[in-house]
Amino acid sequence: MSITIRLEEEQDYRQVEEITREAFWNLYVPGAEEHYLAHTLRKHPDFIPELTFVIELDGKIIGSIFYSKAKIIDYNGTEYPIISFGPVSIHPNYHRQGYGRMLIQHSIAEAKRLDYEAIVIGGFTYHYHSYGFVGTKKYNISMPDGKFYTGIMALPLKAGALDKIHGKIYFSEGMYPNLEGLEDFDQTFPNKKKQLLPCQAKFEAAASEIDINEY
Repeated sequence: MSITIRLEEEQDYRQVEEITREAFWNLYVPGAEEHYLAHTLRKHPDFIPELTFVIELDGKIIGSIFYSKAKIIDYNGTEYPIISFGPVSIHPNYHRQGYGRMLIQHSIAEAKRLDYEAIVIGGFTYHYHSYGFVGTKKYNISMPDGKFYTGIMALPLKAGALDKIHGKIYFSEGMYPNLEGLEDFDQTFPNKKKQLLPCQAKFEAAASEIDINEY
């Protein structure tokens, strides 16, 4: 068994979108949006191609991770550039086998090597605490609405990188594509049934959970 993690290439685009669609189908919403996000994010100026990887098993792509620029704006209006990742996708046939962890760990190490300051992401806490991510409340970094959410987490890539920055996190506009084109884009893929599932309500609840932890 041979595992390779490498930068995404243009010839990979469609296969990565297909895998992303499979990975997220009916997970957070009926259907999926993440494959369209992958498709549109590549064209956005905040896209970071040098941190966007695919993972191959015996020469076959089974997953990918995308990175984009983000920023923290402090209370004086000063902007601090940081980065974020997502979507992260592993084909469902290879879930819970450690491939996602390999991909994330590889990308974090590369982000450090490329001298980025910090990563801020949104996601389920149980997925990311093991990498060292903690709620941004620890650093007094809120979302634009001024609230601290458990699912918004930070990982400094340098010692003390976030210790003296207090403000609001702004993810790239590229992470919020206009979904008017989603339906037409989705029709270029094989038809799949959209379903309303309990995991979607769980995600919605987690996304709005306020961080009441003391750091």
